[in-house]
Amino acid sequence: MSDTGSSNGKQKSKVHPSGDDRYVALDRTMKRFHNEKDALLEVLHSAQETFGYLSEELLFYISNHLHVPLSQVYGVATFYHLFTFEPQGKHNCIVCTGTACHVKGSSEIVEKMSAVLSIPVGKTTEDGLFSLSTARCLGCCGLAPVAVINGEIQGKATPETIAKKVGLILADEMVVQDQEEAG
Repeated sequence: MSDTGSSNGKQKSKVHPSGDDRYVALDRTMKRFHNEKDALLEVLHSAQETFGYLSEELLFYISNHLHVPLSQVYGVATFYHLFTFEPQGKHNCIVCTGTACHVKGSSEIVEKMSAVLSIPVGKTTEDGLFSLSTARCLGCCGLAPVAVINGEIQGKATPETIAKKVGLILADEMVVQDQEEAG
């Protein structure tokens, strides 16, 4: 990392060689854990939070800096559901497919949302507004079936209630877009 700034005693800001300041935040996380291999999960979480997804380049970067084989970094990243390898939408809908949710109709919610958003599970709409994904279990079995929209749990969900909630979010996005275009 190189320093930039004036020599008049003011604080210098760090600039990553890539020019992408997000790497500075990731480097801080790795430094906090002394670049230990045991920090892999925390570093991946920080990378996901900072970059929004884990790119191949980012996995190589983490592998090199923690001195962990790339296969191990990839193995951990693919094991945990919270990590994604493609940019996610501005909004997201996660449908639980655990046993309780499945028995109570989560597959119908997935089908409906896939049709409403015109995307398969695991993808993002072309305009980047919505991502649709599933989770093996969200730990809310008493509320089955469950979906999470933008971090908000929707218990006792139906295909219609989730489609309505997503429709309202999309309508709000259209209003914002219209306002931006108007002036």
